[in-house]
Amino acid sequence: MGNENTFHSGDDAVPVVVWGSGNMGRASIRSVVAHPGLELTGVIVSAGEKAGRDAGELAGVGSDTGVLATTDVDAALSTLGGRGAVAYMASGELRPDEAVADYARALASGAVVVSPSVYALYDPRNAPAELREPLEKACAEGGSALFVSGIDPGWGNDLLPVLATGLASEIEQVRCQEIFDYSTYDAEDSVRSIVGMGQPMDYEPMMTAEGIPSMVWGGQIRLIARALGVQVDELREVVERRALDQDVTTALGLFEAGTQGALRFEVQGIVEGAQLIVIEHVTRISPLCATDWPMPADGGDGAHRVVIEGRPRLEINVEATDEGGNRAAGGNATAANRLVNAIPWLRSAPPGLYDGLDVPLLASDRLRRRGSRGDN
Repeated sequence: MGNENTFHSGDDAVPVVVWGSGNMGRASIRSVVAHPGLELTGVIVSAGEKAGRDAGELAGVGSDTGVLATTDVDAALSTLGGRGAVAYMASGELRPDEAVADYARALASGAVVVSPSVYALYDPRNAPAELREPLEKACAEGGSALFVSGIDPGWGNDLLPVLATGLASEIEQVRCQEIFDYSTYDAEDSVRSIVGMGQPMDYEPMMTAEGIPSMVWGGQIRLIARALGVQVDELREVVERRALDQDVTTALGLFEAGTQGALRFEVQGIVEGAQLIVIEHVTRISPLCATDWPMPADGGDGAHRVVIEGRPRLEINVEATDEGGNRAAGGNATAANRLVNAIPWLRSAPPGLYDGLDVPLLASDRLRRRGSRGDN
């Protein structure tokens, strides 16, 4: 695997390796290929059947890129020449230690790393020292930077609500919502085991086990509080579950009546006794379940919403689609694009760990015209 198998964006383009080819990996490959300042030089896969296949085929780019997927991590990282970036899109939910070790390896080699995979690093200033310090050392050794973010947690509950507060004169509450029908989410193990869909009602989903919501989303609440100049006194968790009234069959299989069909929880940031910042998730496996809970404004199967209660009252609904109109894929694409688009900025930033308020959201330079590269 050498530089002859690369998709060129220009002589001064930043070389990028995408690590992972699942939901987020596919979106990241497309994002790197479309970016005029980046050059896709490698794709790392864990599944042997994907090795040797063109990245364009794996990601639905619409054309071959000349970059062949590989399971050889060293070979892929060698294409960066100590100056590029790694878009680390391998899952970290159930293997955070391995993901962090991979981060450190790439950072120490001189590569910027962007990733959605380790939730504790969404708020690196408050990450445990045993997690933060080795990564800071790797950044210093490689002269590199790390940015971990997504959509929720991520830009949907850091940058977007913070920007929206600037449009208000009085603020009583900042509420961020993810409202999704998971029947189209291409990750059955996560939907069933982590979210708990289709499980008996006495099953405790990992997503809402005591302390887990605060671990995952508490950092986002602290970021919003930091932007507002207030101190969070306490995090509170509220969880509610609903059972299916009837059997439901989706692309993920059968979900039986009486099993969990919907999950709703809040992480509340308490400031001076009030619920000032709230992150809420409303998740279903079918729109037939928990119909009295919030729904997407357009009646679709997924949305991210920011509500500023105050003067004026503001409500922002984001409904992204990709891969044939899929809302889950659309959300993944926005998260991947936020990370990939940050690479040039991070390449010029001092070494260290960055969060969603540190890294600016820059205007796109990818105006698309018919007949330009990437049209399909």
